[in-house]
Amino acid sequence: MLSVRLPQLFDIHQVPKVFREDGIMSGYRHPRSSALDCILSSFQMTNETVNIWTHFLPTWYFLWRFSMLCSTLDFLTESYTWPLLVYLLLICLYPFTSSCAHIFSTMSDEARHICYFFDYGALSLYSLGCAITYGSYVMPDCWVNSWLHQHFVTIAIGNSLFCTSMSCYSRFVELQFPHKSKILRTAAFVVPFLFDSFPLFYRLLSCCWGSCSPSEALASHSYHLLFAFLTCFLFASHLPERLAPGRFDYIGPIRVLLLQDVQIDGRVLDEGYEPAVDVLDDEPLLRFSLPAALHEEMHFLRAGSSWL
Repeated sequence: MLSVRLPQLFDIHQVPKVFREDGIMSGYRHPRSSALDCILSSFQMTNETVNIWTHFLPTWYFLWRFSMLCSTLDFLTESYTWPLLVYLLLICLYPFTSSCAHIFSTMSDEARHICYFFDYGALSLYSLGCAITYGSYVMPDCWVNSWLHQHFVTIAIGNSLFCTSMSCYSRFVELQFPHKSKILRTAAFVVPFLFDSFPLFYRLLSCCWGSCSPSEALASHSYHLLFAFLTCFLFASHLPERLAPGRFDYIGPIRVLLLQDVQIDGRVLDEGYEPAVDVLDDEPLLRFSLPAALHEEMHFLRAGSSWL
């Protein structure tokens, strides 16, 4: 019978700082995982599993929508649909690239940076796709053929290149200046979004002032902007995990209860037992020792809890 052993998971003090996330205390994968381990880890409950699948599954949804539109629209000969074609291609590319980045980001320090460089680049391409689409279909009538309309996509390309470079640079100063890195990276996401959505903001405000009649598209755009702002807020604030470290490592408190049980057992430990060591530096962790049997039990609990 074929059996597959899932990779072991580690706590925050067992991995290098470059792999640590604010408020996430457990569920880390090995910082030098093989490509196979990275793929297998996407099928166990780690602190990246939800991130991986919430990008991977939408990719197939967007591909399905793309295929449905291909049967009703003539993308090859009808030039009016070309901006939509670009947008559909990029909206399929971005979540797939991001999913791959999160899967393979624990192969090494360098691989982590490279994976997220691709992630930032794909996000910038998606932003550019939004600019192309908005510039073609959402531009207000009074702005058509204006200087902004004629140079809208060119400016968006410059924004994408500059902001991708800025977000990539933020990774090199992340350990020394974490707050500066966070500001740079957040700005790199916010600036293109605000510029690309400027025509949409204008049209939404015009409708709010009574200059246009409500429509289904208006409601869809409003929800889109609402969730975009919510995403930016959660990314910048690290809420709610920052308020309750360890309780949102996956998506609920089940894992935390298991670790608390282990810590209670750890209080009765004494000297002369096998130490719990860091997987990288072979140094004792948290200055307590574990009996060999309990040490194995903890690894068993961690492996078992990953299926919850």
